Amino acid sequence: MTYVVTDNCIRCKYMDCVEVCPVDCFYEGENMLVINPNECIDCGVCEPECPAEAILPDTENGLEKWLELNTKFSAEWPNITVKGEAPADADDMRGVENKLEQFFSPEPGSGD
Repeated sequence: MTYVVTDNCIRCKYMDCVEVCPVDCFYEGENMLVINPNECIDCGVCEPECPAEAILPDTENGLEKWLELNTKFSAEWPNITVKGEAPADADDMRGVENKLEQFFSPEPGSGD
């Protein structure tokens, strides 16, 4: 099992999760974070830290595409271990549906 970052992170990207991760397995894209499933130790400390409730265990139904996305982009994006500033419209984007199709960017973030 691993945890995965899902749709709710896109354009919210609060980053509270990165500071509690004991193995630094978060990677930063332009408008979301992902978890490297090979580095995640399944401790779960990140899940309750996410204000957008975007982090879920991959054992939940329907998360296969998110596991694939997290795996792919954690290999391409820079590691992030320090919380940065959330986007100005993060609160407005919480709960918006279908963000993957509408807003996802494959571009990397700045990392630390």
